[in-house]
Amino acid sequence: MSPEAYLEMAETETEHWWFRGRRDVLGSVLRRLALPPKARVLEVGSGTGGNLEMLSEFGSVSGLEMDETALALTSRRTSGRFDIRAGRCPDDMPFDGRQFDLICFFDCLEHISDDVGSLAHMHALLAPGGAIVVTVPAYGWLWSAHDEFLHHYRRYSRASLVECAQVAGYRVDRITHFNTLLFPLAAIARLSDRLLRRKMSSGDAIPARPVNAALYCIFQAESRWLAHGTLPFGMSLLAVLTI
Repeated sequence: MSPEAYLEMAETETEHWWFRGRRDVLGSVLRRLALPPKARVLEVGSGTGGNLEMLSEFGSVSGLEMDETALALTSRRTSGRFDIRAGRCPDDMPFDGRQFDLICFFDCLEHISDDVGSLAHMHALLAPGGAIVVTVPAYGWLWSAHDEFLHHYRRYSRASLVECAQVAGYRVDRITHFNTLLFPLAAIARLSDRLLRRKMSSGDAIPARPVNAALYCIFQAESRWLAHGTLPFGMSLLAVLTI
């Protein structure tokens, strides 16, 4: 991502409805995994550190991040409480010799040119019985200024995400869409950005407080369903991978 995108993320991810709702969705899914007590957790693409507190519920958390701006922002906001290291997938991984019970790619894989190679490299880092949880943006036809601003290489279909995981040597234990309830509004915004050729995407700034609260409540409601079930469509995909 661009440095500007990281700065914007750092300013908004604490309060913005999308970041808050996604953390609730992810937390509900992770609580259903058979993780050991005090699991060893790695977030690949930890960004500006917005998920680290949520992940610390499950054990000790490490992170990998390639961008210096994001690393500095994470260090500042977390006061160095987490083991966040500079690196890049798939060829610059500073965790050789270590293994993790949970490896997370939260809206990260779409930023990596070699997505298959990056997942395949995680075999050496994944502890026996461990899991990888991946979230990615869905539907190539929704490509817009939002993806270009964030330096995405691709959006995924259900089939393309499954193929990527299987070619990398994983079993897909679970796959579901999410951000379903707000899909019509989000899809209209993304398609409008593309049709109007906007250089900046709609909806990235924190909306007015009542609107932000309402959108969060709608998105967050999916966390209760996704703790047990799946959703047939949505702006994003989530997959749980094992070896």
